[in-house]
Amino acid sequence: MGKITGFLEIDRQDRSYKPASDRIRNYNEFVIPLGEEKTREQAARCMDCGIPYCHNGCPVNNQIPDFNDLVYHDDWKRAFHNLQSTNNFPEFTGRICPAPCEASCTLNLIDKPVTIKTIECAIIDRAWEEGWAQPMPPKFKTGKKVAVVGSGPAGLAAAQQLARAGHDVHLYEKNAKAGGLLRYGIPDFKMEKHYIDRRVEQMKAEGVTFHCNVHIGVDKKAEELTKEYDAVILSGGSEQPRDLPIEGRDLHGIHFAMNFLPQQNRRVSEEPLDNVEPILAGGKHVVVIGGGDTGSDCIGTSRRQGALSITQLEIMPKPPVMENKLLTWPDWPLKLRTSSSQQEGAEREFAVMTQKFTGEDGQVKKLHCVHVDENMKPIAGTEFELKADLVLLAMGFVHPVHEGMLEELGVELDPRGNVAADTIRYKASREKIFTCGDMRRGQSLVVWAIREGRQCAREVDLALMGKTDLPR
Repeated sequence: MGKITGFLEIDRQDRSYKPASDRIRNYNEFVIPLGEEKTREQAARCMDCGIPYCHNGCPVNNQIPDFNDLVYHDDWKRAFHNLQSTNNFPEFTGRICPAPCEASCTLNLIDKPVTIKTIECAIIDRAWEEGWAQPMPPKFKTGKKVAVVGSGPAGLAAAQQLARAGHDVHLYEKNAKAGGLLRYGIPDFKMEKHYIDRRVEQMKAEGVTFHCNVHIGVDKKAEELTKEYDAVILSGGSEQPRDLPIEGRDLHGIHFAMNFLPQQNRRVSEEPLDNVEPILAGGKHVVVIGGGDTGSDCIGTSRRQGALSITQLEIMPKPPVMENKLLTWPDWPLKLRTSSSQQEGAEREFAVMTQKFTGEDGQVKKLHCVHVDENMKPIAGTEFELKADLVLLAMGFVHPVHEGMLEELGVELDPRGNVAADTIRYKASREKIFTCGDMRRGQSLVVWAIREGRQCAREVDLALMGKTDLPR
């Protein structure tokens, strides 16, 4: 694949960032593309490794060596067709996926994996520029109607696949615009929202009907869907946040991350906030509890809002700077990662537990913390305090919201509180109802949601028609 000796002749080079001092002044994307020739050079590094473990590392099973080879040989259009055969939305994953494919790359054994994510993004961006990413309406209609509830990446992928198969697809979204977590959870500086708008328009041209501002289980009874449609896909998010029920939790200034981040996304897109209390970090000492991607997004957003200081707390111990390749490869390794937002300025503390909040006049002012051992037990004598005017809880999500739609439908839940279904049929416990994405698997990556949406669409098509040409 690529140039046989490319990995020996060409050094790894990835996209760069605009300086932090410039990018924190706005909410625009700040990644600088490599350019066509540099991207071709990087594609040439894809080696003839025999077993391409990158296939298994990629949840949507992109044919990575193939599109690398096509880019190297300057056949960008075929590279695009190859890429879109496995991934409905490469412009999303090319921007926000953590790239497990690169961790699985054979060249990662020497810490120089092929820049797969960058190449993927370059292919799809060029496809849109050249006009190759055209709507693909079906050649015939099946006469079957399918409802998809939730327009995040899983719902969008399922809806697009089923519309292209000829079904009459109706996608329901409780918010004003489609996109789910992509639109309301991920900051614009990581992915601008016109990429979603462009896909929505494409899907409308393919026959998908969008019903926004319709909250199933609130504005419309869920049971109505089972009567109106031949199949119903539940593809909402895992939106029940993990709380921190300790002393002082009721103080003003302590908020869930997913109450904070969507507000700023709505400000950027000039969407109304619907009279909710503004949560702003400007001029405040901010503490983010949670060391994952959501916590990182809180850091970047707080920095742009003008926070005085930002501290991020993680209860897990500090991971190693480098993994042991012989033990971890080709799996995703546990190692210290520093995001672009963390590079913009934040203190990071590991193995820290918050024991209580204290404040004045009902407003949070301090966190009382302690370091913990490997069993997450407090270590005596390591107590300390942190000044805080704003605390953002970014500790993940436990399961989808049960009140409303799920309780009304009465579908079975798994032990973790997600809608129970396997990855063979994606079938829920009730007739006609399927489920995929975070609602089925729990909080996960956008690329996993796309995979499940595509696979679920195939199973729905098979159930409705008795056969299917949709890929898994």
